[in-house]
Amino acid sequence: MALENHSLKLLSIQGKTKSPPPSIVCDHRMDKIANVTVLGSGTMGHGIAQIAAMAGFKVLLRDVEQRFLDNAMDKIKWSLNKLVEKNKMTKESFDQTLSRLVPVIDLKEGLKDADLVIEAVPEDLSLKRIVYKDVSSYADPKTLFASNTSTLPISEMAELTDRPGSFIGLHFFNPPQLMKLVEVIRGHQTEQGTVESLMTFVENLGKTPVLVQKDVAGFIVNRIFIPLVHEAVFCKERDGITYEEIDAAMKLKLGFPMGIFELADYTGLDVINKATHEMYLRDKKVINPHPLIEKLFEQKKLGQKTGEGFYSYSSDKYERKDLVQADATTFDPIVMLAVASNNACWLLSNGVCSQADLEKALRLGMGLKKELLATVQEFGIKRVIEKLQEMSDKYGKFYAPDPYLLKLAD
Repeated sequence: MALENHSLKLLSIQGKTKSPPPSIVCDHRMDKIANVTVLGSGTMGHGIAQIAAMAGFKVLLRDVEQRFLDNAMDKIKWSLNKLVEKNKMTKESFDQTLSRLVPVIDLKEGLKDADLVIEAVPEDLSLKRIVYKDVSSYADPKTLFASNTSTLPISEMAELTDRPGSFIGLHFFNPPQLMKLVEVIRGHQTEQGTVESLMTFVENLGKTPVLVQKDVAGFIVNRIFIPLVHEAVFCKERDGITYEEIDAAMKLKLGFPMGIFELADYTGLDVINKATHEMYLRDKKVINPHPLIEKLFEQKKLGQKTGEGFYSYSSDKYERKDLVQADATTFDPIVMLAVASNNACWLLSNGVCSQADLEKALRLGMGLKKELLATVQEFGIKRVIEKLQEMSDKYGKFYAPDPYLLKLAD
């Protein structure tokens, strides 16, 4: 999901470069990507490098220190060994995959012959400025640039480079080795050839690409997920109920794979908090922030990784909550459904994606068992709209029904 375990990596963009480098003019359509450079060997970087090498690409994995690369290669070998143990990979394929993956420190060497660069460095704008300046100076004019991010503006990062037409967003979900979804985000200047090349590349990785036609806050999955975490806190506060009662209803009535608080703890409240700030900075209409999220972040109650978030945990290992049918009867999740569907309809009415791609992204990225708009039909579109109008009157225009949703009721 869009999430630390489903990849939420965020940053507040604080401004554009004053003097962007001159743009390279070239044919941005690349029919065959063979050589891939991944910048950054952290959780996402080494995962992306692994799946690219497994798919037959030659991969250079670049980081600034050998210890980072050694740690990444150890994790890749561990992951591949697990596949061998489970008879999902042969020893021969194991050896071939590793032979296609080369760790490097020198950036110029790492960019040699690269058809595609996937940036997965820490989400710090000053660092990205340096990285993209150096990458632009060393990369071949043919090289396509992609950033693995979940909420950063693709268009603004593209302007840090000499080739905005060849720049695109590739939002892999965490862990990349397991998650099938990749959001492919078109920036304001991204050329069609770049889009087509990267859609094909993602398919060649064995992943499912979903095209995000406009560079909007949260893209698709996070635009639905992040506001729901805040809304769930408001529901608990307004209705005087428990986390378990809300989570049970979300799982057992709305078909979520787990409760929303459980999912937030699994993701990491540090990730949720950073996502909130970035999305709110870009578009104040997309989210209605509840102060508890930032408070938990400041208290370092980040969820499972710290042993406490909305729930308490006995260790930092993954623990599922026992959500029972009796708890699900207490809370009517109509408000949660209304907020989710309203943001989904905003995406549709603004041409960010098709309805088919929306539902595909939510199924693969959030694990929804039922299509969101089909669930709206089950609950009743008019009932959902009435709830939004009621909430809008009480709590503000954030809840005002989207025109696309209103049309569905006609």
